[in-house]
Amino acid sequence: MPTIADKLAGLWPEIVMLLGAVACLAAGLSASARTRRLTPWIAGGTMALAWIFALWTGIDADHPLGLGGVVTYVKCLVLVLGLVLLLVCAGVPEGLKQTAAAEGARFDPGLSVRGEFYFFFLLSITGVMLTAGATDLVWLFLALELTSLPTYVMIAMTRDRTVAHESAVKYFFLGALSAAMFLYGFALIYGATGFTEFGPIRDAVAVSSETGLSDPSPLMLMGIVLSVLGLCFKVAAVPMHVYTADVYQGAATPVTAFLAVVPKVAGFAALIMVLHLLGLDRLPEPVLYLLGAIGVLTMTVGNVLAFVQTNLKRVMAYSSVANSGYMMLGLMAGLGVPGNALGNGPAAVLFFLLAYGFGSIGAFAVIAALAAQRSPDGADHTDATGVADDLEYDDLAGLWWRSPVLGGVMLVSMLTLVGMPPLSGFMGKFFLIGGVLNAGFYGLVIVLVINSAISAGYYLRIAMLTFFGESSSAPAVILPEGRRGPRVVGAVIAGIAGLLIGGLPGNSVVRNAREAFEPVPAPASAEPETVQAAADESTASAPAVARSQAAGLADAVPTP
Repeated sequence: MPTIADKLAGLWPEIVMLLGAVACLAAGLSASARTRRLTPWIAGGTMALAWIFALWTGIDADHPLGLGGVVTYVKCLVLVLGLVLLLVCAGVPEGLKQTAAAEGARFDPGLSVRGEFYFFFLLSITGVMLTAGATDLVWLFLALELTSLPTYVMIAMTRDRTVAHESAVKYFFLGALSAAMFLYGFALIYGATGFTEFGPIRDAVAVSSETGLSDPSPLMLMGIVLSVLGLCFKVAAVPMHVYTADVYQGAATPVTAFLAVVPKVAGFAALIMVLHLLGLDRLPEPVLYLLGAIGVLTMTVGNVLAFVQTNLKRVMAYSSVANSGYMMLGLMAGLGVPGNALGNGPAAVLFFLLAYGFGSIGAFAVIAALAAQRSPDGADHTDATGVADDLEYDDLAGLWWRSPVLGGVMLVSMLTLVGMPPLSGFMGKFFLIGGVLNAGFYGLVIVLVINSAISAGYYLRIAMLTFFGESSSAPAVILPEGRRGPRVVGAVIAGIAGLLIGGLPGNSVVRNAREAFEPVPAPASAEPETVQAAADESTASAPAVARSQAAGLADAVPTP
C-alpha cells in the first residue's frame, strides 16, 4: 500500500501548478504594471515546468488499476494543449473594460481580474491532472470539481456583456446537477463494495464473479450507470449536452476553446477509470448498451444540429458534442469484449483527444482573431476583448485572400475534424472504427461513418467559404496585430500539430497506448478455494500487471 509520502512524490506536477497559480494571482495584484504584464508568462512557465516534472516522476507502476501509463499520458496531453490554449487566451482579461478601469491612472486591485483569470486557468488544468492521477472515488470527485468550478468564473469574468453571466449561471446549475448525479453513483459503488479505493473495488467485483455471486451486483451497476450519466456533462454528451451551444456562444471565444478541450479530457479520463472498476475482461450488458446508446445519440444529435446552425460558435459547439459520441463508442468497443479488454478502443480515444484538441483550438483561435462588422439587429455584439458572438458563415468569406495564415489554419482544422487523410483526425477515426470493428459492433460502424458524412456538410462548408465564399454583406474584419498576435501563433501551432501527428508519430502513440492497455496473462495457479483466497490472489497480482501495462506507454507521451 503506497504511503502518503509516495503519493506526494507523484504529485510534483500538480504542486508546481498550484504554486504557479498562486504566483499568477499575486502578480496580477501587484502595484507594478510591469509585474502585472508578466502574468501570462508566469502561467506558461508554470505549465512547461509541470510538464518536465510529469516526465521526471515517470509512470506509476503501482497504480491500483494498472493505468499508470495513462496517468502520465493525460497529464502531458493536457499540459501541451494548455500551453497552446494560453496563447489563444492571452490578452482576454487585459481587454476588458473592468481591467482598463482598474489599471488606469491609479491601480485598483479590487477591480483587476488579470491575476484571477490565469489563476483559474491553471487551477482547471490542475484539476484534469488530479483526475488522471486519482486512486479513489473521493479524490476523483474533488478533482473533477476542481476542473469545472474555475470555468464557471472564467466564463462570467471575461466578457463585458450580461450574456456571459447568463451562460455562467446556466453552466453552473447544470454542472451542479451532474456533480450530484455522479456523486450519488460513487456513493452506490461504495455501498456495493464497502470501499472508495479503486483497487479494492475492482478486487471485490472480481471476487464476486469468481465465487458465483452477482457479477456485479445491481447496486454496483446502478452506481456505474449514474456515474457515467453524470460524467456525460463533462464531455458534452447526450443527455447532458443541452447547455453546450448557449454556453459556448455566450463565453468569450478563447474561453470557449478552453471549454471545448479541457473538461472533455478530464471527463474521458474519469470514464476510463470508472469503467475499469468493473475489471479487464468485459462490461455488463446494461453498461454496454448504455454506452452504445449514448454514443449513437450524441454523435447523431450533435451532427444534425450542427448542420442546421449558421452561427459559427454554435456549429463548433455541436461539433464538440458529436466528437464525444465518437469517443464513447471507442470506450464501448475496448471495454466490452472478452479477449479485447481495454484494447485499441480506449487507446484510440486517448489519441483522438489529442487530434480533436488541436483541431478545435485551431478553429476557435481563427474565430477569436475576427470581429464582425455588422449585426442583424443593429446592436453592438462585439465586446472589449474583440470577440463577437454573432459571427456567421458569411463572415469567413474569402478569409484566405485577406489572411493566408488564418485561412490555412481554418482549412487544416476543418479537415482534421472531418477526418481527412493524412491529418491527425483521420488517424483518430481510423483507429476508433478499427476498435468498433474488432469488437464486432458492425452496426455502430455504419452509424459512425454516416455521421462522419453528415459532419462533412458543415466542416467542408466552412473550408469552402474560407477560400471561395462571397459574402452578401461585409465579412468579419481581422483584429489589429497587437490584439490577434498570440492567437495567430496558437492557431499556427495547432494547425502544424494537426499535420504532424497524422503520420508516423501518431501511429506510434496509438500503438504504444494499445500495448499499455492490453492485460498481461497471469501465471498459472490453482483455483482459489475460498473468497478470501481469490481476493488475496487478485491483490498480489495487481502490481505486476500494472507495471507490465504501464511500461508500454512510456514512448507514447505527447511532446510539444
